[in-house]
Amino acid sequence: MRRTLALALLTMSTLLVAVLGGCASNSASAALAVGAGPAPESALLGHLYAAALRYYGTPAVVTETDGSLGVLDSGSVIVQPGFTGRFLTRLDPAATARADEQVYRDLVSALPEGVAAGDYTMSAQDKPALVVAEATATAWGGTDLSALRRNCAQARPGAVVGSSVPEAVGSCTLPKAVTFADDKSLFAALRAGKINAAWSTTADPAIPSDLTVLADKTALIRGENVVPLYRRNTLNERQVLALNEIAGVLDTGSLADMRRQVAEGKDPGAVADEFLQSNPLGH
Repeated sequence: MRRTLALALLTMSTLLVAVLGGCASNSASAALAVGAGPAPESALLGHLYAAALRYYGTPAVVTETDGSLGVLDSGSVIVQPGFTGRFLTRLDPAATARADEQVYRDLVSALPEGVAAGDYTMSAQDKPALVVAEATATAWGGTDLSALRRNCAQARPGAVVGSSVPEAVGSCTLPKAVTFADDKSLFAALRAGKINAAWSTTADPAIPSDLTVLADKTALIRGENVVPLYRRNTLNERQVLALNEIAGVLDTGSLADMRRQVAEGKDPGAVADEFLQSNPLGH
C-alpha cells in the first residue's frame, strides 16, 4: 500500500513538473518578438517598443535583426521599429517626399500588403543635419538651411566615414564630404576651419554645444521620424495602442539623451525602461 501510494505521488510530481515546465515554455514562446538592428540606436528603439508592449501587459523580447523589412515578411519578428525616411528609401528609391507627414504617407502607401505602420513620432526625429561654427552662421547670414543655399559655392562639408549624407540640399548640390574617423575628429576639423560644415544628425548627442545646427524649416532634407512597422493581423488593439503611444511621449531631445546614455555604456533595455517610468504611457 505504501509503495503504491509512493509511486502515485511520484507520478503526480513528475506530471506536475512536466505541466509547469510546459507552461514556462509556452509563456516564453508567447513573448512577442521586436526587431532591433545592429546599430546602438536601433537596439534602443527595439527595447523602447518592447518596453511599451510590456507596459500594457504583453510579454515582449528584443531580437537582433538586420533592420530590413524582410524580417517582418519572414515572421521572425512581429514589430520592427525604424525611421520613416530610411524605410521609404528602401521601398521606393525614387520617392521625392521630404516633409515629415508626406514621407509617412508615402511610406504607408509603399508598404507590402502584410505590413502596417503605427503612428510616427511627430516630435522625434533623427535626420541628417549640418553643423557649423558660429562665425560661419554669421558669415552666411542665418542659422537655417536656406543660408546654405545662398552660400552653396562656399560649402566645404565633412562627415564621419561610413555615414549616409545627402548629395544635395534643395537646389544646392554639395561637394563630396571629407571623411573623418569619428565625431571628435570631425568637429575638431570644423573648429580648425579645415571644413566649414559637418554632417551629423538631429539626435546626435555628440554635437558640441558651442556649434550651431542649421534648422530645416522648409523640409529641404527628408524627414526621419521614429515609426514602428508590424505584421498585419497579428496584434490586438491594446498592443497597437502600446506602439502608438510612444509617439506621444518621445521627442528629439529625449532620443538624443537616451542615445548618450547608451553611448556611455548603459544597457539599452534599462535606458528604455527608465524613460517610460519617467514618461508613463496613457497620460
